[in-house]
Amino acid sequence: MNSLDQRRWTQLVLGLVVMMTISSPQYVWTLFVKPFQAATHASLAAVQVTFTVVVVLQTFFSPVQGILIDRFSPRLMIALGAALSGLGWVAASFANSLAALYATYGLLCGLGTGIVYVGIVGLMVRWFPDRRGFAAGLVAAGYGMGAMITTFPVTHMIAASGFRTTLLVFGAILGGVGVLAACGLRAPQSSEMPGPRAATGKGPREMLRTRAFWLMFLMMTMMSTGGLMATANFAAFARDFGVGGALVFGVAALPFALTLDRVTNGLTRPFFGFVSDRIGREQTMAVAFTLEAASLGLLLYYRQNPYGFALLSGVVFFAWGEIFSLFPSLLTDTFGPLHATTNYGFLYMAQGVGSLLGGPVAALVHDAAGSWVPVFSMAICLDLLTAALAFLVLRPMRKKAVLF
Repeated sequence: MNSLDQRRWTQLVLGLVVMMTISSPQYVWTLFVKPFQAATHASLAAVQVTFTVVVVLQTFFSPVQGILIDRFSPRLMIALGAALSGLGWVAASFANSLAALYATYGLLCGLGTGIVYVGIVGLMVRWFPDRRGFAAGLVAAGYGMGAMITTFPVTHMIAASGFRTTLLVFGAILGGVGVLAACGLRAPQSSEMPGPRAATGKGPREMLRTRAFWLMFLMMTMMSTGGLMATANFAAFARDFGVGGALVFGVAALPFALTLDRVTNGLTRPFFGFVSDRIGREQTMAVAFTLEAASLGLLLYYRQNPYGFALLSGVVFFAWGEIFSLFPSLLTDTFGPLHATTNYGFLYMAQGVGSLLGGPVAALVHDAAGSWVPVFSMAICLDLLTAALAFLVLRPMRKKAVLF
């Protein structure tokens, strides 16, 4: 391994560590809902607004966060993001009202995770022009891996010491580790970016005037919406299909499925990123999105079989999570690495749109039809339409453009 490879793999490891430190505010939130209800004397819906604030600030503010990262030092901004995320937990440990909860857990964690997520992905697609899909996928997988490590310790400490102590201790630890790891990050110099066009690219003003960007935005929105229509309602599916309490390999089907889903949703990001580096982004999208449509169809068919439900749910998540590696690498392939972080900040808003639409749209369709079948049908149609757009429209469109 030459010195350049050592430097960029070091950057990848540091980026992975920072991503792992900012995943818990989103993925472990569910453990704090009931304690905060009791502490604030508020309804479940009012407390859950906190999670919405986190998602909205993480995704819809991503263009601003990307601009700040590109304008100032990535090291400084990513360290600031990690600090804000940890501080959000520390400050939330003292919250006794909804306003305080929104301003601490919601505001600070939302802004902090958004800065780190966009910043790390933007750095990795620049450091690895030859392996953009794999590098972006690996750090994106780290966003879920961190929560896998903290879930059980957080659960144990809440039971042993209370939720306030847990937030204070873990907020300080995660924030501190994130800041320390971020201090080793930096943007690559032009000599460290191989290729004659490695340090060039279109900025957001040029990018936003292209049909290719808006097609990518539409595709990512459809995949986010369709995927979340299915993945956000698995507990309801299991209950309505009558398989949630059934045993699978000696354990209840629903927790088994949720555990498997988290693993496959992490593995798919570097896997399909690696595949896309070999066979092309659009070709990989066509395969992965079609796979999700097929797995949703099979899940619907075997919905009353607990083994079929549990195992196929893992395939559904495996075929959905790759959007977080394929789209940022595809965007940088198309518009260049120079403004990769800011550009991805604009595209990442599509995930926010999907997050706000997926769950509510699925619930409305289910309530209107009295069945989950139309929800599955809509998600399958969105998958197949996006796969077709990737291969038949975006692929020839990008062939006519100058790629980076």
